[in-house]
Amino acid sequence: MNKHTFQNIPFIDVASQRARLGSAVDAAVKRVLDHSLFINGPEVAQLEERLAAYCGAKHVISCASGTDALLMVLLAKSVGPGDAVVCPSFTFCATGEVVALRGATPIFVDVDEETFNVDVVSLKKGIALARKLGLKPKAIIPVDLFGQPADHDAIGEVANAEGLFVLDDAAQSFGASYRGRKLGTFGLATATSFFPAKPLGCFGDGGAIFTNDAEFAGILRSIRVHGQGNDKYDNVRLGMTARLDTIQAAVLIEKLKIFDEEILARNAVANRYSESLRDIVGVPCTANENTSVWAQYTIRLPADVSRSAFATSLRSHGIPTMIYYPIPMHRQIAYSHHPVVGCGLPVSERLSTQVISLPMHAYLDERTQDLIIASVRSAVRD
Repeated sequence: MNKHTFQNIPFIDVASQRARLGSAVDAAVKRVLDHSLFINGPEVAQLEERLAAYCGAKHVISCASGTDALLMVLLAKSVGPGDAVVCPSFTFCATGEVVALRGATPIFVDVDEETFNVDVVSLKKGIALARKLGLKPKAIIPVDLFGQPADHDAIGEVANAEGLFVLDDAAQSFGASYRGRKLGTFGLATATSFFPAKPLGCFGDGGAIFTNDAEFAGILRSIRVHGQGNDKYDNVRLGMTARLDTIQAAVLIEKLKIFDEEILARNAVANRYSESLRDIVGVPCTANENTSVWAQYTIRLPADVSRSAFATSLRSHGIPTMIYYPIPMHRQIAYSHHPVVGCGLPVSERLSTQVISLPMHAYLDERTQDLIIASVRSAVRD
């Protein structure tokens, strides 16, 4: 194989999407520049309405980031010292970070070997552990990892039985469906991120919260602006500065128009990857009734394949890779003192040594896919 066939294949191709949108985004940004309402301009409310219509949620509260979205919900529910929040360890740090920032205790549980999402058996053990430690279990934060929904029916059943609320971390998965329903309507609230690398991303930081509870939505809107009441100088609760900029809302409105087409393209790439690689590496597993937006396409390497050598081999053909996540949260310095179910989380720890992600976006043409597939097969054989 000629290693110079392609050079610098993008891991996530924001530039091609930008070229496709072209003048539409330019015009949208210009409208904001012209009216100069950079904070809470009309595009913010328009975006919230369109996001609600897209996923079926009754209320959408846009905000400054996916992390702020998670934190705002915990703040609105008065989660704090003495409370426990159960979350998976195999995820990005923001999931547990917001719990610790509130002074509560994250209880780390394991994930399912096939889907990489929270394991319900481990989840139940996590709740029991919290009570054993004298903590009050308050919430569950499942993660729809890499774009695929967690098992929301099973999680909801556990939450209802235990009297907990569910905050769905859909930072990587907005646009995906669980048993025919779009994410955004499960649990008390759903949080997502519009970081540029997400399937629906803006040109900076951004996020949103989805809920069907009107009273709760009102509290979140207050928290978003310093906890203000009827007057912005009459603050009725502790809050944050967590507004989504109007320019980012304008960009997202344009991107949302092509979002479904991009999801179809991502699924076509994922299907082609899986069909061509399932005999040589572990490929992602999506439950039949669910759909994924493929924020990442993450494979598991065989035990006898060096991950660093594999990445080096692909890099020699101009193919980037990423590792999500090399260290589970319970092994990271900032979180290693928090409780862990059992004597460890074997699936999370095993996955962290085996997973590696391939380029994934809506603009991967078949010729580039063929190079990536051939390079993966060559690297594993070598």
